Amino acid sequence: MALVVASHRACAGHLTIPGHPERPQRLDAAIAGAALAGGEPIAVEVDEARALAAVERVHDPGLAPRLRDACARGPGLFDSPDNPISAGTFDAAVAAVAAALAAVDAVCGERARLAWVAVRPPGHHALRDRAMGFCFFNNVAVAAEELLARGLGPVGIVDFDVHHGNGTQEHFWARDDAYFLSLHHFPYYPGSGSADEVGVGAGHGFTRNVPLAGGADDAVYAEALAMGLDDLARTTTPRAWLVSAGFDAHVEDPLGGMAVSDAGFAELGRQIGAAAGTAPVVALLEGGYHPEALRRSVAAFLNGLQVTVTP
Repeated sequence: MALVVASHRACAGHLTIPGHPERPQRLDAAIAGAALAGGEPIAVEVDEARALAAVERVHDPGLAPRLRDACARGPGLFDSPDNPISAGTFDAAVAAVAAALAAVDAVCGERARLAWVAVRPPGHHALRDRAMGFCFFNNVAVAAEELLARGLGPVGIVDFDVHHGNGTQEHFWARDDAYFLSLHHFPYYPGSGSADEVGVGAGHGFTRNVPLAGGADDAVYAEALAMGLDDLARTTTPRAWLVSAGFDAHVEDPLGGMAVSDAGFAELGRQIGAAAGTAPVVALLEGGYHPEALRRSVAAFLNGLQVTVTP
């Protein structure tokens, strides 16, 4: 199978407040977009013990129990005003991690070279001991640690969500087994991601931020990604790739303030696929808050990725 899709219906159980952009319809759009690109669903078993062990590779051991207890108490906010929770939020966050692990299983087992993880809540803002920015567990960092544990390192991580992936950057800040490349609106939430943030110690030069002004379009994004991928190739050769695929830079998105089209996301997919070559690629949903634009953008990105991923 050229493209497998890992998802779980429990991810729809994370209910936010009326008017909140991170809503269950996003999950349906992400799955529908993958179907348009020919994605084949795979079974995702939610093994809570395995998922939470994977979470503890990335997060403080107290984070998951705090989230479980908060969700058991009913609707409220968790760690920040933009993180509403419901009774189903903990199960949704665990299911998102389980889907990420299932995708890694698929590419490591050579069932596919490409996997799409259609989940919510997203993850790239989640810090070691704190949830923020609609994110509870850092799904892409969890997937990276799983790949590294299986000997598939170094890992290349590309994040093109309109918001900087501060949680992912923090996790790998001082490490050279993962290269983190981020294109994002700047200055913008969460405030990090300036070009001079490049990592420290062994990780110096393994973080590359490409901040972009508001209104950036297809041409700007394509040029920025090409530049970032060139820098990555000069620094390391990933044996596996991860993508924090946020589609809130779409021109129709209500939050991003950017001007990327469906075709622009197809080009991002094409470039990442070309850079990956024969290495496996696992892409995970981050942002994207216009359901119809999200559906089309996911399809375009995955089609672009498939054009250049070597079978």
